[in-house]
Amino acid sequence: MNPFSLEGKTALVTGASRGIGLAIARSMHQAGANMILAARSKDKLDELAREMNGRAIELDMMESASIRRAAEEAFEGGGVDILANVAGMNIRRRFESYTREQYDRIMQTNLHGLAEFTQLVGARMIERGQGGKIINIGSFTTFVGLPYVSVYSMTKGAVGQLTKALAAEWAPYNIQVNCIAPGFILTDLNRDMWQSAEMDQWRKGVQAIDRLGKPEDLGPVAVFLASPGADYITGQVIAVDGGATTTAKWPVPAPPT
Repeated sequence: MNPFSLEGKTALVTGASRGIGLAIARSMHQAGANMILAARSKDKLDELAREMNGRAIELDMMESASIRRAAEEAFEGGGVDILANVAGMNIRRRFESYTREQYDRIMQTNLHGLAEFTQLVGARMIERGQGGKIINIGSFTTFVGLPYVSVYSMTKGAVGQLTKALAAEWAPYNIQVNCIAPGFILTDLNRDMWQSAEMDQWRKGVQAIDRLGKPEDLGPVAVFLASPGADYITGQVIAVDGGATTTAKWPVPAPPT
């Protein structure tokens, strides 16, 4: 048996219409999973679902009714073995400048909506009695404080702790819960920010691997955590960050050999 195969499993990926969510969905599809793609942009999602011979469901993390409807629809005609919670958003501001509307939007999308959806899907996994895998998406800011992303950081810190708590609570049901914490991943949402020479120079000094990450760097890690090969791994927050949380470079010359 291939311990990293997802053959015969059904995987539900939120935020699957672009970026990291799409990369994870494609990797799981390539590993053999039956795919359910969830996102707000249903038109684009239908096309992607056809590409993967899967299903598309509309999911708006801002709307509780949409969350409940999507959870029900996901289980129609069968079960869900794997849940990848990827949907998220960010607004960069000084902390004192966030409006209540911006604060609520980030919190609802990244944390409250994720928690409600996971609660509904997890309850069905427990009821089904066949175990499961839940993979949350944290962030570099799950570990490290950065300026101007305070509210986003609050949500990603909470996602890391929710991962650990659910890993303990749902272990008796053979449900493993882990979290991937991406580092500096280049996507359409942050491409302009990384055009700055100053930003690029700063990045070169704070991580061992000298490049920005790609969404495709996260797909294989998600497949591993969703596979039987990770049956004894739970409650972990795994950084996929080029070493940014553990390494740094400095301009000290190398000692002579």
